[in-house]
Amino acid sequence: MGELRELATSFVVPGPSGVAVRTRLKQLTPAEEKVLALVGAHLGSLASRDLKVRCAQGLEHSADTWAARKRALTAVSSSRWAGSLTKATHDQWALARRGQRAHIQSLEAGIRMLAHRLSLPVGAKGSKNTPGGYRSKREWHAKARRLRVLEDRLERARADREAGVVHVVRGGKRLARTRHHLPAAQLTEDQWRRLWEAERWFLQADGESGKRYGNETIRVSPDGEVSIKLPASLAQLANAPHGRYILTANVRFPHRGQEWADRVAANRAVAYRIHLDVARGRWYVTAAWQIPVSPTVPLAAALAHGVIGVDLNADHLAAWRLDTHGNPTGSPRRFFYDLTGTADHRDAQVRHVLTRLLHWARTCSVKAIAVEDLDFTAEKTREKHGRRKRFRQLISGMPTGKLRARLTSMADQTGITIIAVDPAYTSRWGAQHWQKPLTHDHRKTTRHDAAAVAIGRRAQGHPIRRRTTPPPHDRSDRAGHRTVQADRRAPGREETRPPLPGPRTRSVPPECGANAGNQNAQHRSGRSAEHEPWQQESLPLSL
Repeated sequence: MGELRELATSFVVPGPSGVAVRTRLKQLTPAEEKVLALVGAHLGSLASRDLKVRCAQGLEHSADTWAARKRALTAVSSSRWAGSLTKATHDQWALARRGQRAHIQSLEAGIRMLAHRLSLPVGAKGSKNTPGGYRSKREWHAKARRLRVLEDRLERARADREAGVVHVVRGGKRLARTRHHLPAAQLTEDQWRRLWEAERWFLQADGESGKRYGNETIRVSPDGEVSIKLPASLAQLANAPHGRYILTANVRFPHRGQEWADRVAANRAVAYRIHLDVARGRWYVTAAWQIPVSPTVPLAAALAHGVIGVDLNADHLAAWRLDTHGNPTGSPRRFFYDLTGTADHRDAQVRHVLTRLLHWARTCSVKAIAVEDLDFTAEKTREKHGRRKRFRQLISGMPTGKLRARLTSMADQTGITIIAVDPAYTSRWGAQHWQKPLTHDHRKTTRHDAAAVAIGRRAQGHPIRRRTTPPPHDRSDRAGHRTVQADRRAPGREETRPPLPGPRTRSVPPECGANAGNQNAQHRSGRSAEHEPWQQESLPLSL
């Protein structure tokens, strides 16, 4: 067995810093939909033009170049629309840079793995954590060629990053590639064109505190009236003073509606985004605002009422409640979900399963949920797992980052703290020390249930190993005793238990015990009557 890596310290996950709620724009007239499409298409073309300029500037971007771009956009839209466009462009360019860095790290990991496997003899066996050599000379030759391909890609990616060059597609690279595979996507050219144009529209505006209802560009009043500041080239379409267009549809936010209404009434900043769902033919508006991050609860205070350990799997969450001493109580719970289908379906499944988990935690009066701090970035490479395509698809489909972020956001409103623990060896040690002891005739404990116990104990600071009494050699019990759940700070917890004074069983040897010598205390037939003196009579001298 190789050397165990050092475990990271468990920590409390900080709460969310922003809120986003969405609702539908109902009962829009065809004229209003046409106006929204015209505004979105016009601003989308400006956003594409601005992104092209920003990408051409590369690393030479500065405050002066940003101001110049904003002045150029103000002449064909408005100052506020220009501010929203330039900020969205800057965020998109920064996101592309982060993706470029992640791509370089992925290439480096793949090259290291290929070089390692190519250095081993053909057919060499690997360990559980490190793959061995390739199976045949043909595979070795193919992987050697792939190594050269990855090295060329890495060289180009590093050169682009040093030069500040990014590759961005407004509307998404996946949708752009779908244009060349319409039969496989079951789309016609007109259907794809509508999807492409709708994705490239721009109808979003950042809020500004102190302005009326928190946003001057897209304004939503407390009673749900929506009005838009039209660009200069479309000012002739206005149906309200000051170049504004008022929609007949009134909006209402069912989720966090009161919080949104309080911000709007106080003229605090609220950002809005209007978009079209082409498949459903529906318009939606999304409101977003920043919130102060909740104060981080100390780890000891969060664990005062126990913890629920949660093990993330491909099709379910395995959870088990632990008391303050690290002992599993009750029965394990499993929350199943289905991560197949569209992205909206997968997101709804994640939200539904987390809602059920939080409801169960509230019924248990537990204030902390422990999850693994998972990151499969280095585990998804095809170079490491080779032909194990199903395994790579399995770990790639697990929503590790999205689940923890959404769980933290949802738990913030319930007062439940999320604790992230190191995921190393939780499944292996949990199955080794907890799966068999927690299995009985009426309950079959799975490996995932045992991992949930291991995760909860690691969050509490307890060792995962379960100390059990060793099997005695014979009835004299000469193997000694060890407590099952001794505190880790107890002195001599690994030693044998000291002998207690007095008898250890009901069978007391003669001349032993507290009542030794007192015949009245012995339950024997023929003993003297209770409370009666006993005296032996003298024997007669003659008979």
